[in-house]
Amino acid sequence: MTTLPTPVGSPFFYYQDKQLFVEQSSVKALAEQFGTPLYIYSKAALVSAWHAYQEVIDTYQNVLVCYAVKANSNLAILNTFAKLGSGFDLVSGGELMRALKAGADPQKLLFSGVGKQVWEIELALNAGIKCFNIESIPELDLISQVATRLGKKAPISLRVNPDVDAKTHPYISTGLKENKFGIDINLAADIYAKAQSLSGIEITGVDCHIGSQITEISPFADTADRLVQLLSTLRARGIELHHVDIGGGLGIRYTDEVVAKPLDMVKIVKDKLIAAGFGELELVMEPGRSLVGNSGILVTQVQLLKPTEARNFAIVDAAMNDLIRPTLYDAYHGVLAVQVSDKASEIYDIVGPICESGDWLAKQRILALQTGDYLAIESAGAYGFAMANNYNTRPRAAEILVDGTQAHLIRERETVEQLFALERIV
Repeated sequence: MTTLPTPVGSPFFYYQDKQLFVEQSSVKALAEQFGTPLYIYSKAALVSAWHAYQEVIDTYQNVLVCYAVKANSNLAILNTFAKLGSGFDLVSGGELMRALKAGADPQKLLFSGVGKQVWEIELALNAGIKCFNIESIPELDLISQVATRLGKKAPISLRVNPDVDAKTHPYISTGLKENKFGIDINLAADIYAKAQSLSGIEITGVDCHIGSQITEISPFADTADRLVQLLSTLRARGIELHHVDIGGGLGIRYTDEVVAKPLDMVKIVKDKLIAAGFGELELVMEPGRSLVGNSGILVTQVQLLKPTEARNFAIVDAAMNDLIRPTLYDAYHGVLAVQVSDKASEIYDIVGPICESGDWLAKQRILALQTGDYLAIESAGAYGFAMANNYNTRPRAAEILVDGTQAHLIRERETVEQLFALERIV
């Protein structure tokens, strides 16, 4: 008897009669209908992931959850979270425009990022966002100048860098001194004092984000200790804040990770704030991956099987331009057969057609394959399509959102003609 694999992360992806399903929809039927490569998201998985954060809101009340748009910025997904009550964490003017288009409440919008441009600052001020997360003194001065010119006050928090090691991949670590993000927490009190003197600035909070794919609570506990020290210093200097933003970063299960729950993480932070006399401050969170990562798969079709002396290659129609995380981060994504076969399994590297040795999606996976089979790349809901590109003049994949038996096309597949529509021959 063939043993069926167990999809990771979400019960909304499962096998029935040796076929992979998302909710009540056959993945094979979706691939045949919409073509591949194809991103498929489960609405039920999105809502289920949100409920873990709703539990935090229900428990502590004074909590704002702002989904990090950069993880997956499709309008349908943003709209789903907006309807659930989410705010949004933004890192560009484009993301601000997306969030507003998707129905976001401007008073639940945070604007992060190290390189905000004047037009982006103007757009955010005119939209009436909740807060700018300030990353440097020159940015603080620039935002004050723009706000003063517009006759407005810019609500700000300083993104402080606590020099806490999140013990994650160096490319997604953001809370160490050598990272480009944030302001040295030891300098923050003096910069808050400067901010008080600027005509276009209204101080509202403090922000901190230490990295991504964090599976343990201890880095958040260390961060909370550093934040409490800063809050005490600020209070002694007569600077009172309204919110504490502890960022995002909670990870997901890609293989066998045991990931901390949002409520457990928040409890340790809240306990420290309450013990130090800052329990009344609003707690803000910026989750991304943990809300969408295991809500999506990337479906691809085997084009060729290429056995060699060293390796067996399964060449598929998806590539590093569709999912760059394996190449960029050496990231692991599970691979599932969409239709489980009874034929003998072999070990394959799953690679794409792009002209790069780095074009691979998975290595040394045990699969029973033949040409034409469909494969599902797991845990692709975060930083999958959002980081996709058009290298080798490859159109980006279509995206669909499954809701029970219904499949909604939420982004059409690009055409090659669209890729060079803005180019000119001179």
